[in-house]
Amino acid sequence: MRKKIVAGNWKMNNNKTETEALIAALSTKGSFSGVAVKIAPTSIHLSHAVEALSDSAIEVIGQNMHQAENGAYTGEISASMLQSVGVNSVILGHSERRAYFNETDEALAEKVSTAVTHDMEVVFCFGEELEDRKAERHFEVVERQLRKGLFHLEAAAWKTIVLAYEPVWAIGTGETASPEQAQEMHAFIRSLIEKVYGEAVADNVSILYGGSVKPANAQEIFSKPDVDGGLIGGAALNADDFFAIVQSI
Repeated sequence: MRKKIVAGNWKMNNNKTETEALIAALSTKGSFSGVAVKIAPTSIHLSHAVEALSDSAIEVIGQNMHQAENGAYTGEISASMLQSVGVNSVILGHSERRAYFNETDEALAEKVSTAVTHDMEVVFCFGEELEDRKAERHFEVVERQLRKGLFHLEAAAWKTIVLAYEPVWAIGTGETASPEQAQEMHAFIRSLIEKVYGEAVADNVSILYGGSVKPANAQEIFSKPDVDGGLIGGAALNADDFFAIVQSI
C-alpha cells in the first residue's frame, strides 16, 4: 500500500524568527491521519526544526545534498551531515536546482546513489518545460529524466524513493496542470516503472504532484488514482493553507 504524502518545500524563505513562527503554527494543527507530512526548511534551520518538531508527526527533510561523502565543496551539505541532525529524507532534482545551479541528470544519479547508500529517503523531482509540453515532448522528457536519474538503481532501492512530478511551467506561475493532465502523466510514470521494475515496485512507489497546488485545487488533483499527494511550494509557507492541502487527501 503506497503512502499518501504532502511535503512543503520552503525554498529560500523564512529567517529564524519566521521559521519558528511557522513551525509553531503547524504544531497547533494536531495529527495528520493517513498522510505523511513533511517540511523542508532552509538548511541552516534544519537542526532547530527537528528539535522543535520532536513530538510531532511532521518530518523535517532537506532541500538538497551533495553526492560526495565529504571534501573541499564549499557551501555544500553531505548525507551524513543531514543525518547527524536527524534529517533522513532529502529533495533531489528540483527544477530550480536543475535550472539555476546546472544540476545534470548524471550528477543527480550520483546524488541519488549516495542517498540510497545512506538509507535516506529521496523525493526525486522531474518535469517538462513549457516548450516541451507545447511540442508534445513531455512524455519523452520525463522518461529521460527518470531513466538517467533513477533507473540505475536496483529494485530493492525503490523502497526509499518518492517521485515528484513537477511540470516546470506550473511552478510558482499560478498555472496548474489540470487534474486530467496530472493523472495522465502519473499513469505514464507508473506504467514506465512497471515495464522496468515490475508491478510490485510500480504499485508501491508514491508519485506526488507539484506545481501551484492550493487549497482550492488540491482535492480535485489528489482524487486522481495515480496522484499520491503533493510537493507544495508557496502554499507551504502559510500554516492554514498547508494544513488545508493536507486535509484534502
